[in-house]
Amino acid sequence: MDSHFKLVIEYDGTEYCGWQCQPNGRSIQQTIETALARMTRQTVSLAGSGRTDSGVHALGQVASFTCDTTITPEALQKGMNSLLPDDIVIRACEPAPPGFHARFDARSKTYRYTIHNAPLPAAIGRQYAWWIRTPLDVPAMAAAAAHLVGRRDFKTFEAAGSPRSHTIRHITHAEARHGPDAYLTFDVAADGFLRHMVRNIAGTLVAVGRGTLSPDQIPALLEARDRSLAPPTAPAQGLCLVAVRYA
Repeated sequence: MDSHFKLVIEYDGTEYCGWQCQPNGRSIQQTIETALARMTRQTVSLAGSGRTDSGVHALGQVASFTCDTTITPEALQKGMNSLLPDDIVIRACEPAPPGFHARFDARSKTYRYTIHNAPLPAAIGRQYAWWIRTPLDVPAMAAAAAHLVGRRDFKTFEAAGSPRSHTIRHITHAEARHGPDAYLTFDVAADGFLRHMVRNIAGTLVAVGRGTLSPDQIPALLEARDRSLAPPTAPAQGLCLVAVRYA
């Protein structure tokens, strides 16, 4: 009889081509599916809560799968962690109700973008933040982020080549603030995200922090629905999927 499972996964995306299986390159999904296949002797297909791009990290990616097995969730978690490389950890493995789907049942996701704002780069932890040498105006970035909250059309912050039925998303939280030491973070939660949306917003907030864009220009950028009018995309390594919320 088929059993249904939900995984919570932490990973360092530095050495991967992203979450989703790709014809050329090692993905997080493929690596976990290979471990599950060794344990269950079956072909297992993982459904992730969403894609993360090459170099993007996760503290709380969620995946679901169905498998004909008598192995307990606890044993699956222990077995997968023994087979997986050190940069992927299964934080939780638990039974899921029939029909549960990590992507379609998700109600909101929270991402964090981290910036290292200091005169010198970091040797340790450099793969988890975007280093920017010049000082940034964090209060201005926070004011700009506030304009993003609400149900809006985020076409301006969608990467090319990703057609959607619509580009309206509901951001429930957006906050730029000082972090520890010389780090600052941008946290954003929404019911869904467009391709590269968080990284595109992060790039725009940095332009505000540098003074080349004012916080009050954000509404006009949203209304324009034109990606070419917004600043460049922020690098992948600063982005982390923090959590996925379900009903």
